[in-house]
Amino acid sequence: MKNLGLGSGPEFDRIRAIIGRLGPDASGIGDDCAVLPIGATNLLASIDCSIEGVHFRTDWLTEAEIGFRAAAAALSDLAADGAEPIGVLVSLGLSGPGSGSQGVEIMAGVGAACRAVSAQVLGGDLVRSDKIIVDICVLGTAERPVRRAGAQAGDSVWVTGTLGGAGLALSELRGGREFDAALRARWARPEPRIKAGQWLASHGATAMIDISDGLAQDAGHIAAASGVALDIPLEQVPCWPGVNPMAAVVSGEEYELLATLPQAFDDAAKFVKATGLPLTRIGKCVTGSGARLTLRGLVLPPVAGFQHFDE
Repeated sequence: MKNLGLGSGPEFDRIRAIIGRLGPDASGIGDDCAVLPIGATNLLASIDCSIEGVHFRTDWLTEAEIGFRAAAAALSDLAADGAEPIGVLVSLGLSGPGSGSQGVEIMAGVGAACRAVSAQVLGGDLVRSDKIIVDICVLGTAERPVRRAGAQAGDSVWVTGTLGGAGLALSELRGGREFDAALRARWARPEPRIKAGQWLASHGATAMIDISDGLAQDAGHIAAASGVALDIPLEQVPCWPGVNPMAAVVSGEEYELLATLPQAFDDAAKFVKATGLPLTRIGKCVTGSGARLTLRGLVLPPVAGFQHFDE
C-alpha cells in the first residue's frame, strides 16, 4: 500500500487495515479532504462525525454550541486545503419524542457556523438515535488544494493563532472550575480558518493540515505524507495565556492551521494584516522522518494526540 500519511501507532494500523480491505476503491484516502477535479477547478469534500459522550457532553454545551462545533470541525478540513466553502449536508441523530426543539437548536448552531464562512446548509437526514449524532459533510472548491504531502527539506514550519486554549478549557470543565468567556468561546465556538487557509495556499504553502488532534500528532501526519522530518523547538510554539508549550502541542480541537512554506517566505506581517491572526514560525523541515520536538535543545520522547481507540 502506498504511504497515506496516516501516522503510526495502533489506531493508524487499524485504519490502514480497513483501507487495505477496500483496495482500489479507497484510492486517495488519507488527507483532510477528498479532491475531485471538475473542469478548471476541484471539488473538495470531507465528512466529520460528532457523537454525544465522545466529542461533547450536553451538560457542558448548549444545543446551539453542539451544532456550531460540529460544523466548525468539518469546515476546518476545507480550510486545511485552502478551499472556498460551498455548503454542508447534515445527518442528525436525535433520541426521539420531545427532541424536536433540540434538533432546531443544533441546526441553528450549524447554520451560524456556516454563515460565518459564507457557506450554506444544503440538506441532510434525520434519524432516531440513542445519542445525539451530528454527522456533517462539507463541500468546497479550490484551484490548487494544499495537501499534507508536499513539504520539502528546507521549508519552514508555521502555525496560525495560539495553541492550548481548547485543552485548557477542557481541563477547567473537567475540574468543575469557572473560566472566562474568551476561553469558553475558544472551545465551544471554534473558528475554522478559511481565510487563513486560502491566503497561505495563494502564497506558496507546500503542505497544510488543521490541528484537530494536537500539533505534535498532526505535524507527524505532514511528516509521514511528505517524507520529511519536522523539527519543532517548543520555545517557538505560540501558547494561549496560562498554557505551557508541552500542553499546547498536545491540545486537540484547536483548528488552527499548521503549514509548511518555502524557506524564503517572509510575509507573516502581510498575513496578519489580511486575516487578523498571528502567524508564527515554529520550526523547519529536514531530511528524516516524524515530528521531532525539542526543549532547550533536548529531543523529547514522542507524544501522542487524541486517539479514538485506546489499546
